[in-house]
Amino acid sequence: MDLSVKQAMAKWPNVPAVYGWLSLDERGRWHIHERGDAAKGSPGELITSPQIVAFIGRNYAADDQGRWYFQNGPQRVYVRLDAAPYVLRVADTGLRLVTHTGETVRTIKAWWLDEAGRLYAQTDLGLGLIDGRDLESVLAPLRVQPGNVPLLDALEGSEAQANKASWQVSHPSYPTPVPLHGDASRSALAADLGFVANPLPE
Repeated sequence: MDLSVKQAMAKWPNVPAVYGWLSLDERGRWHIHERGDAAKGSPGELITSPQIVAFIGRNYAADDQGRWYFQNGPQRVYVRLDAAPYVLRVADTGLRLVTHTGETVRTIKAWWLDEAGRLYAQTDLGLGLIDGRDLESVLAPLRVQPGNVPLLDALEGSEAQANKASWQVSHPSYPTPVPLHGDASRSALAADLGFVANPLPE
């Protein structure tokens, strides 16, 4: 978090938080909702300024209730999450994953596949949706262990539906096998993994 933000928080500790003004879409893009109507599903307006996007990313965090927010100086701006707290992409330097805020994923604890074929990773930073543009690049090297069977081949097998709940999956950049939850429900992910998709005032 920026030093200037920490200083503002210390100087004005009781500024009320706001809701409904910011959202994060499935491609890791921030949207501003000038009418405060994010909770109603409004698409808002895409934030395109690189400086503002970087500032939001550096000051993005979660509270102890699993609500994600942007700390804008002394004020918390709670974020509607259209998919997950993070959107993950393949790093330019190789197969490791980076978040939409530019942080490197160091460890993966589990993978999740939902009913629409979206792939998520539970990381050391939190849950992230694999950006659809990088989905093939992430899926292709995944291997079911033991046996080192390509995940895509295993998913096409006749026993896939019966067995995939117990699969352990590895990735070249994250070689330790971890569980694959192959029957995840997108609507239940927030509750199952402890984050709030659409924070509302208490």
